[in-house]
Amino acid sequence: MFWPPTLIAADGSHLPARAAEQATEQEKPAAKRRLPPAWPHSLANRTLLTLLLGLVVVQAAGLTIHAFDRIELQRFAELREIGIRVMSIYRSVVATSVGERAVTLKEMELGPGVTGAIADNPPAVPELTPPPYLGQIRVNMGLVPVRAANRAREVQIRGTPWSEMIVVAMEFPDQGWLVLRVPVPRPRPWHSPTFLLAFVLMTVAAAVLSFWAVRRLTRPVSLLAEAAERLGRDVNAPPLPETGPDEVIRAAVAFNTMAARIRRFVQDRTFMISAIGHDLRTPITRLKLRAEFIDDDEQRHKFMADLDELDAMVSATLVFGRDTADTEPAVAFDLVALLRTVLDDCADARPERADALSFTGPTHLTVTGRILALKRSFANLVGNAVKYGDAARVTLNVADGQAVVTVEDDGPGLPPDELERIFEPFYRVEDSRNRETGGTGLGLPIARNILRAHGGDVVLGNRAGGGARAVVTLPA
Repeated sequence: MFWPPTLIAADGSHLPARAAEQATEQEKPAAKRRLPPAWPHSLANRTLLTLLLGLVVVQAAGLTIHAFDRIELQRFAELREIGIRVMSIYRSVVATSVGERAVTLKEMELGPGVTGAIADNPPAVPELTPPPYLGQIRVNMGLVPVRAANRAREVQIRGTPWSEMIVVAMEFPDQGWLVLRVPVPRPRPWHSPTFLLAFVLMTVAAAVLSFWAVRRLTRPVSLLAEAAERLGRDVNAPPLPETGPDEVIRAAVAFNTMAARIRRFVQDRTFMISAIGHDLRTPITRLKLRAEFIDDDEQRHKFMADLDELDAMVSATLVFGRDTADTEPAVAFDLVALLRTVLDDCADARPERADALSFTGPTHLTVTGRILALKRSFANLVGNAVKYGDAARVTLNVADGQAVVTVEDDGPGLPPDELERIFEPFYRVEDSRNRETGGTGLGLPIARNILRAHGGDVVLGNRAGGGARAVVTLPA
């Protein structure tokens, strides 16, 4: 059969025939495997994730600064309240007689958690490193006015840097001490009824704006990728709109310029091939006429056979050029009907092989493409299967949004060392170089060009039980 088998892996799977493309396809998953499994692979998602991570860091830093500020404010308010409360208690107690001070202190509303007692001596609180806020308590105690005669002779304040309870001992001007134990509540910087709501709203608003900005900024990149994909399928695809920011405009202009150069190069190549093929027809015709005057029948027959082969190669070249420059519009059609038509045409051309032709698949499958071009591509594959493999079993499946057409035969296949060259124009594996047995060497290149122009491809390989297999993929 005149198509190359692919290498067969140890598990029986078929590998792509093009070594360079195979290496490229293997490099892409390897690059992705180097990333964490949860790391996004698109530019938009990566940018969005980076912005959100940055937002989290900024929010955390801002909340930390906010917490420290609130702690300082709360501590300042608490110390002010403690100083004023302690001094107010002292002023009320010192104004009474010595015998009534204990009763007065007991009847007073000292405040939540505050305990007081009248003692002969200051409490035996160990002298530890005083916290920095004890000095602020002394300052705040001075805010409450006290008559000069009632001022405390000595004030002792004890506490540790992280204590939740301080002890204030104030000596009366006559006798005794007022001992107060005042709790120092822990600061609660997040204790606010609206803080959580405000924080959530701010975070959601920042995330939404980041998502919108990222999608808007990365949209030109997506458009560029889509335009490049369209250009790969159709060299006459419409150009990119040259609008947007300066960087986007420059990229669009550069892409459109590149597409125009590629289009001009393809057209020049196509015109050159078609012109050469067309111009060769005239001398070939003259040589055929002159060959009729050769007296030697054997030489005349050989000469005419060579001219017929040359004429077939020129015709195939013209077909190859017309296919490259084909402007047939793409329409929606039934792929199943097209495949059955190709098999029917092959059966009419080779009635002795009609029983070896078969189709398996759904009853209908609508795809979009150029009908005549795709028919030519499948006709080449089916024709090769019948000609060189004595059978053509066509199977149609749909997988991952693609139509998968498999053409199998019962031929011997081809050696693996011919795989990389089989798609080259005019290359033939058959050694006889006979046009009847080896063809012109353009059937597979034409079929592959057509399928690639439709966003698909063809992969060739050997069947495990013998014979060759052609696997065609098309967007469904």
